[in-house]
Amino acid sequence: MVNKDGLKEEYSYLYDDASNEEEAFRRIVELVRVLRKNCPWDMEQTHKSLRRGLIEESYEVVEAINNENDDNLKEELGDVLLQIVFHADISRDENRFDITDVVNGLCEKMIRRHPHVFSEFEAKTVDKVLEKWENVKSKEHGNITHTERLRDVPKSLPALIRGEKVQKRAADVGFDWDNIEPAIEKVREELEEFCSAKAEANYTGMQEELGDLLFSVINVSRFAKIDPEEALNLSTEKFIQRFGMIEEAATASGRQLENMTLEEMDALWDEIKSHRA
Repeated sequence: MVNKDGLKEEYSYLYDDASNEEEAFRRIVELVRVLRKNCPWDMEQTHKSLRRGLIEESYEVVEAINNENDDNLKEELGDVLLQIVFHADISRDENRFDITDVVNGLCEKMIRRHPHVFSEFEAKTVDKVLEKWENVKSKEHGNITHTERLRDVPKSLPALIRGEKVQKRAADVGFDWDNIEPAIEKVREELEEFCSAKAEANYTGMQEELGDLLFSVINVSRFAKIDPEEALNLSTEKFIQRFGMIEEAATASGRQLENMTLEEMDALWDEIKSHRA
């Protein structure tokens, strides 16, 4: 049977908004189970097939935060929650674990990693809290050596973030410069090595040296206390804006970018800059 809105009566318990957190959580868990039993697409999904979706939804949360858009943030957090519940329900069907195990495991881990809240240990500064967090985390992961702590940084992280985390863990044991100047000099050195590899038409060497160059730039950003991911995003956004101004200027003069030379586009940009000055 269906109601006046064409919705099946058997699922009527899913249509109304929840009135509290417990009902809300129960609603999303049940909704996912209904979808995975009745929707052909949902029925075919696996942990691996959903990987990209989880990454994209997580970045959309970050975008909403950056835009300070509460409505969008609420929506995108819901999309991430859907991914989490979906993964848990797949494992439930495989008799591996379920959403209750996920939540219980998370709560237990948070209690372990906050001894300054749940035990007698005192941490009066943020640095002490982070230090204790890393110590507990290291023990949980069974890291015996410092190298194992470096390897424990997930390879699936964006390369800039992973590089920064590895550097910070190496710095924790003193493997670091005293200030930013040697880090800047290292960037110059790696750039020269890249140019040498390019002069030799050595693609493998160029790839290696470019990686070293990027890794060195991350080091500089770390000393400068600048988030390299955020800095690169800002530069990318600035490039898009400037490119847009060039295209607008070209269109206004009756030209199309694809029919212009690089020199002509550069001339447009110089003209734009002179007007903005």
